[in-house]
Amino acid sequence: MSSTEKAEQLRLGFLTAVESRDRAYVGGLLVTDSFGRPLEFQCTTPVKPNRTQELLYGPTLVPFILGELLGKTLIEKVGVKPKLVFVDRLEVLQLRTCINVPVLCLLDKSRKAPDSQPTVELGKYHFALHVDYESDRDVVKKAATQLGPDSDMKEPLDRVSDALKETMATITGQPRAA
Repeated sequence: MSSTEKAEQLRLGFLTAVESRDRAYVGGLLVTDSFGRPLEFQCTTPVKPNRTQELLYGPTLVPFILGELLGKTLIEKVGVKPKLVFVDRLEVLQLRTCINVPVLCLLDKSRKAPDSQPTVELGKYHFALHVDYESDRDVVKKAATQLGPDSDMKEPLDRVSDALKETMATITGQPRAA
C-alpha cells in the first residue's frame, strides 16, 4: 500500500459516553479502520455538573457536556483523525457544530429522529444528522462506498461503552453494571 493510499484510508470514529451513579459523564472515542480494527482509543476523565450548572444550562446541559466538552476534547486529542464520527445519543449531534467531520447518530426501532432531522441510511442502519448539516449526507454516502454492505456500525459503539464501564469500575472500585 502506497503512502497516498494509506493517507486516503477511511477512518471511523465511534464516540459514546456513560453516566455514573453520581451523575458524572465519561466519554470515549474509538477510531478504527474500515474493517473495525482499532487504530486509537481515548477516554475522558469524569465530568460532573454542579447544581448551578444544572439550573443555568437547563435542557442544554447534557448536549453541551456530551458534544462540546467531551466529544470535542476527544476529537482534538486523538492522533488518528476520523473522517466520520458515529454516536449513539442524539444529544451528541451538537458535536458537529464544533468539528469539520460529519457526525451520525445511530437510530434504532425504539429511537426515531424528529421529523425535521435529516437522516441517512448505511447498509441496514439508519442515522440522524445534525439539522444544520444536511449536506453531510453526500460526504457520508461517498465514504460509505469504502464500507462493506454488512458493516456493523453498532458493535464498535458497544465496545466503547463496555470499555468505559470497565474503566469506571476500575476508578470507583465498584463492579461494573451490566
